[in-house]
Amino acid sequence: MSRPKLSSRKHGSYSIRQELPPREDGTRRSFSRAGYDSLKAAQAAQADLDHIRALLGLADTDGPEGMAQIAAMLEEVGDEKSPLPDVEETRRRLKSGQDLIGRLTVGEWLDRWLDGKRIRKSGLSRYDTDIRFHLKPRIGHHRLDRLRVSHLSEMFTAISDANAEILEQNAQRRAAVEELAAVPWKGLDNRAHCKVMKTAIDAMPPFRRVTGPATRLRIKATLRAALNDAIGQQILTFNPAAHVKLDPVRKPKALVWTDARVARWEQTGEKPSPVMVWTPEQTGAFIDFLAEDRLYAMWHLIAFRGLRRGEACGQPWSETNLDDHSLTVSAQLVQDGWEVETSEPKTDSGFRVVALDDDTVNVLKRHREQQDADREEWGSAWVETGMVFTQEDGSWLHPGKVTDLFERLVAASGLPPIRLHDLRHGAATLKLAAGIDVKIVSDTLGHSDTRITRDIYQSVLPQVGKNAAEATARLVPLQRKTEAEEARKAAKKAKDKAKAEARAKKKAKRKKAKRKKPNK
Repeated sequence: MSRPKLSSRKHGSYSIRQELPPREDGTRRSFSRAGYDSLKAAQAAQADLDHIRALLGLADTDGPEGMAQIAAMLEEVGDEKSPLPDVEETRRRLKSGQDLIGRLTVGEWLDRWLDGKRIRKSGLSRYDTDIRFHLKPRIGHHRLDRLRVSHLSEMFTAISDANAEILEQNAQRRAAVEELAAVPWKGLDNRAHCKVMKTAIDAMPPFRRVTGPATRLRIKATLRAALNDAIGQQILTFNPAAHVKLDPVRKPKALVWTDARVARWEQTGEKPSPVMVWTPEQTGAFIDFLAEDRLYAMWHLIAFRGLRRGEACGQPWSETNLDDHSLTVSAQLVQDGWEVETSEPKTDSGFRVVALDDDTVNVLKRHREQQDADREEWGSAWVETGMVFTQEDGSWLHPGKVTDLFERLVAASGLPPIRLHDLRHGAATLKLAAGIDVKIVSDTLGHSDTRITRDIYQSVLPQVGKNAAEATARLVPLQRKTEAEEARKAAKKAKDKAKAEARAKKKAKRKKAKRKKPNK
C-alpha cells in the first residue's frame, strides 16, 4: 500500500498493488486499485490487500493450474473494478473444477448444455429450435453470471413486438397476392402490371408464423431447465427464468358437434373450437364408413380406447394379448422433422395396460388374419417389423401420413371435421359419459394426473349434461311450486276429471240399458 506523489491527480489518496504470478508467456501482471482517500479507507485498502493474498493462498493446495486460474481472475476483477470474489465461494469453485472467470456467456452455456443432453432426438430438436431461433440471438451475448430477470422480460417483449411486425407483413403480402390474383392476364398493360406486382411481392418478407403464447412458455421452460443445470453444477446460484412472468396459455376446451354447430359449420366452414368431438352417433357413422378400410382396426382402436397416434403406429403384436383382452403400451413412433424413430413413452404413466372389449378383440383378430394373408402374398418382399398396424408391405406407418389419411377420410365421410387426436378426446368423453370412474379413464389414456383428464378431455355430451342437471335438481327439496310442476298437476287433474266423466257416462249408459231390458 502506498501514497501517490503530490503531483498525481489523486493526490492525498491511497492505493494498493499486489504482484500476481506471471502470464503463460512470462510477462508480469499485477492487481492494483486506487481511490482510498481517507484513513478509514486506507484500513479498507489493507483489508482488500489481505483479501487478495487469501485468494492467492487458495492456490497452495491446487498447484500451478489453480494459481493461474486465481491470477487470471484477479486480473479481470482489477481491470473491471468489480468487487473481490468471496474466498469460500472461490475455494468451492476451485475444488469443483469450475471456471473462476465469469466470462461464460449464455450462448456458450446453452451450447454446452445441449451437447450434454441425453434424451430422445425429437426432444433435442425442440431444445435446439428454442436455442437457435430465440435464446441465442436475443440473450446469448449476456454473461451467464450476470443474466437478470429484466433481460428475459425484455426478450419476451421483443418477441411480442416481432409478432406484431410479422402479422403486419403477412397482411401486406396477403393483400398483394389477392390483388395480383384479381388482375386479368390478357392485355399488355395487365401483364406489365402483374410483372411489377410479382417483383414487389418477391421483395416482401415471406409468410411467417408468429411465436404464440405456448411457444413462449416452451422457450422459457428450455431456458429454465438449462439454468437449473447450471445451478446444479454450482455455476449459478439464481435462476432468473424461474421468476420472469408470462401470460398464461388458455388451452382450448373441447366442444361437441351438436346439430346447431354442424349447421353453422355447413354455412360458414368455421369450427367453433380448435378441439371438436363427435357425438356417439357421429363416431359410429364414421366407424361404419371405414368398414372396408385397410386400417379400420387402427381407427377403431383409437376411437374406442384412446391411444395416441404414435402409440397406435408403434404398437407391436408382442405386447398385444388378445386372449387376455389387453394390450401393453410400451413404445411409440415419433417424428423428428419428417424422420421417424421408435421411442419409449414420454412418461412413466405412458407405460400402461389397456383393457380391450370383445368387439375390439374381434376386430383385431380379423386384422391379424388379413395381415397374415398380406405377408404370404408379399413373400420375401415383406418387411417384418412386428407392428400391429403397418403399410401394405409390413413396413412402419409414418405418423404424419396417418394424419393426412385421416383428414381425407373425414372429408370423404361428410362428417364435421375433427383432428386425429380428437378421436382420443372422443374416447375419453364416451368413457366419462358412460359413468366410468375418472381414475380408470386417466389410467387408460396414460395421464399422470386425473386433473389432466378432467381439464382437457371431459367434454360433456348434451344429453349427459341435461340428465346430470335434472338429477341434481331433484336432490334439492323446494317448498315453492315450479311452473312445470303446476302444469303437470293441472294436466293430471284434467286427465283424472276426464276419466271420471267417462266412467260416469258408462255407468249411466248401463243403467239406461238395464231399464229398457224387458222382464222375463
